[in-house]
Amino acid sequence: MTAIATRMGGIRWTDPRTIGYLGIGLGLLAFWLALPPVALRHAELPIAVGVVAMAIGAWVWWRGERRVGSFAAIAGLLGIALGFFATQSSIAHLDEVVVWSALGGATLRYATPLTFAAIGGLYCERAGVINVALEGMLLTGAFFGIWGAIWAHSWAGSSAWLVGVACAALAGMALATIHAVWAIHLKVDQIISGTAINFLALGITGYLFIDKYGDTGTPGNVPDYGIPDVHIHFLQNWYFIGPIFGQLNLMIWLSFVLLVGTYIFVFRTPFGLRLRAVGEHPRAADTVGISVYKVRYIAVISSGAIAAMGGAYLSLGFVHSFNENMTAGTGFIGLAALVFGKWRPFPTYCAALLFGFSSALADRLPTAYGNQWGTLFQALPYLLTLIAVAGVIGRSIGPAAAGRPYVKQ
Repeated sequence: MTAIATRMGGIRWTDPRTIGYLGIGLGLLAFWLALPPVALRHAELPIAVGVVAMAIGAWVWWRGERRVGSFAAIAGLLGIALGFFATQSSIAHLDEVVVWSALGGATLRYATPLTFAAIGGLYCERAGVINVALEGMLLTGAFFGIWGAIWAHSWAGSSAWLVGVACAALAGMALATIHAVWAIHLKVDQIISGTAINFLALGITGYLFIDKYGDTGTPGNVPDYGIPDVHIHFLQNWYFIGPIFGQLNLMIWLSFVLLVGTYIFVFRTPFGLRLRAVGEHPRAADTVGISVYKVRYIAVISSGAIAAMGGAYLSLGFVHSFNENMTAGTGFIGLAALVFGKWRPFPTYCAALLFGFSSALADRLPTAYGNQWGTLFQALPYLLTLIAVAGVIGRSIGPAAAGRPYVKQ
């Protein structure tokens, strides 16, 4: 009976990791208590809850779960700070900014390009090739996606977005093929290769944008043939759920399918096993007859197509226009989400949601508190990116052969 009580539902409730997740939840609760609809006006309770979260984090760290313990301690600290500042704000300003349904919908919109970039990177890095060129692939997809849709509009009508997404995917594959040749066959340092691809994409898209559209920019009627929204009419009147899921862009729904499909493919199929084997121990994979070069080429080129589709969503489904360097580091944040998620689809998506929420909140803050607060929260994803890359919060260990060129013997 004790064992059943201790491990009810397959969860070890006394395990330090589980308690660490409780600490993270308490840190979030400390902030939430000061926000609508609760909106406490006294800082004592958020501070107390945050202190408990930090204490839990310290205990979990001491018990050996350093990554979860760090997250719990930081969540408690942020809960205290943000909860305190929220209690100092007026209710009117909080009600103006914190509309949970609007924030939820905006979070999904901002997280979608990050998701496509991160999942593209997952395929590439699981095969053993580091892909810092995700930024360039996103940017290339954004340009060629809208270019293809504008070109096809005269004969494809409202379905021109299909041509745009196809053009974006092909452009991303072309860029990824260059990266694959450099990294796999020419044995160029993969970080340098990816960086060069990013500069190449910035130059090509900037030149073509000025050459095609000049000072006038992309046409103003792109929404007429952009990627459509999916209207779920029976959901639209539901409280809280309706405003979030009742009218989402098609690419957001496809990102959900991509997550599930990636998990099944990578972790539940023989092909996924080969992919992971090539990324972990290419020599052993080669020994049993798996073509390391073939798998890596397919993975890198596929990553380019997936990431570029995220760029097409940016220009055709979200912004409905293109500007030079419009991705503004989105690909790097997607790569950071992949590191945060330990190269697994669903934890990676949770990290993308965190980044997306900070961007969504940054959009709403200036209306009530001024541009300085919006700018501060816009910088949060880049700060989290630095934390992920530096490995400050625990150490995320990627595929063992990532970044190491393979020489067939």
